[in-house]
Amino acid sequence: MSGEANATIVFDGLCVLCNGWVRFLLRHDRHGRYRFAAMQGESGRALLAAHGLDPDDPVSFLLVNGTRAFTDTEAIGRVLWGLGGVWAVPAAVIAIFPRALRDRLYRWAARNRYRWFGRHDICMVPSPAQAARFLP
Repeated sequence: MSGEANATIVFDGLCVLCNGWVRFLLRHDRHGRYRFAAMQGESGRALLAAHGLDPDDPVSFLLVNGTRAFTDTEAIGRVLWGLGGVWAVPAAVIAIFPRALRDRLYRWAARNRYRWFGRHDICMVPSPAQAARFLP
């Protein structure tokens, strides 16, 4: 897995867990590799649809880097790998398990994310310093 320079992460802007993931990435992505698009926004919906995912029933994590797209645990592993340093360790651990198994577990968690972690009424609003990293 290589670092994903200038890649876009499509996330659920209403999901408490997903917003926590984005805040984690904003804190640890010191090189600004990743941009973000809420799947409820115009850019996020368009990226989901362009890569064969239903914008009205999103149960997948999407990482888009140029013309390549990665979903679910493959996307998570690539993002962690791209952070470098100690974050390459969990990326390597993820890769040990068969993708079919880990993606099945991921989708189960994704389907239950609102029930387990909660849901915001509105999408996350980035700070002025972070706004340039978010697509509309």
